[in-house]
This record gives sequence, structure tokens and C-alpha cells, in this order.
Amino acid sequence: MKNFDKKLLIIFIFLFIIICISIYFFTKDDQIETVFQNEFYISPNSTENQNTTAEIIVHIDGEVVKPGIVCLPTEARITDAISAAGGLTELADTSKINLAYSLQDGQKVYIPSINDTQVETYIQNDAGDNVIVQDSSSSSLININSATQSELDSLPGIGPSTASKIIDYRNKNGDFKNIEDLMNVSGIGEAKFNNIRDYICI
Repeated sequence: MKNFDKKLLIIFIFLFIIICISIYFFTKDDQIETVFQNEFYISPNSTENQNTTAEIIVHIDGEVVKPGIVCLPTEARITDAISAAGGLTELADTSKINLAYSLQDGQKVYIPSINDTQVETYIQNDAGDNVIVQDSSSSSLININSATQSELDSLPGIGPSTASKIIDYRNKNGDFKNIEDLMNVSGIGEAKFNNIRDYICI
């Protein structure tokens, strides 16, 4: 009888081990399948992330603190361009423009003054009459945070020596926060900066 009980116990233990092994392999297969499914769905998400990093280049002028070229996200609006240009001046007249207007690459935005008398009508359901002007000059701007020495050398008044200084400054101090920081580079004064400001961006 005792021998029979021992045999029965051994059989139960053996069956228990088999069940545990079966459960382990079934669970492992499910985990592998889940991983493959997750990897399958990562691809579209990564594409969306790449799209959100895209930028547009806009020329903003008029009553802003720092008129010039600004780089903005693809979904940017006029109010974003104003912020990138340092905000409005005291003479800005925002009642004549639609701050929520969606911008597009290559446009020029003019922020009117309270003293402007030439423009009589502004359309509020778009950019505003005469507020958005197509600007073809912004299609080939040079990003001073990523440009090579030869690209910087192509800027008016910037030779190989100054281009090298720009890269050295960038390597030591990190990316430029705004295009005006370029005047911190030795050899670039206000006059030279004004000659190239319409050809560069960050």
C-alpha cells in the first residue's frame, strides 16, 4: 500500500511538472507575439514623431521687437511668429490682424502699426488684408546651428575665416538661441549681421 502511495505521489509530481512546463511555454509564446505586435505598431508612431519635428520658415516684419526670419513648427500661427520675434512693440495694432491664422512655409507676415493709414481693410477670417505676403527669398535659408563651413562661407560678407569662427563658437557654446547671437562671434558686427540676417535662421 505504501509503495502504491509513493508511485501515485510520483505520478502527481510528474504531471505537475509537465503542466508547469506547458504553462511556461504557452505564456512565452503569447509574450513573443505581443512584442511582435508592439513592434509592428511602433513604425507609424515614429513617423508621426518625425512629422511633428518638421519646421516652416517665415519672415516677420513690422511692429515686432526682432523683425527677421523665424523657424516655427508646421502648425504655427501668427501669434507664434510674434513670440519668436521677441513680441510686439508698443505701436503694434493687433486689432487689424488675425493672431490665430495658420502660417505656411515661405510667407511674410507684416504686423501693422497704430499709425498705419495706407491699409483700410483687414479680413479677420484669414491673415488680414495685406498682412500675409508671399516671400520666395526664405526658401533657401541657412541654419546657423547646422550649416557647414562651405554653407556659411556662401553668405554675403562671410569668408572662410569667419565661417570657421562661427563653427568654433558653436562648438564651444552650443547652438545659437537666436540669429542675433551671431554678433557674439568675433568679426561679425552689426553691419555685417544686417547683410546676412535675411539669409539665415536657427
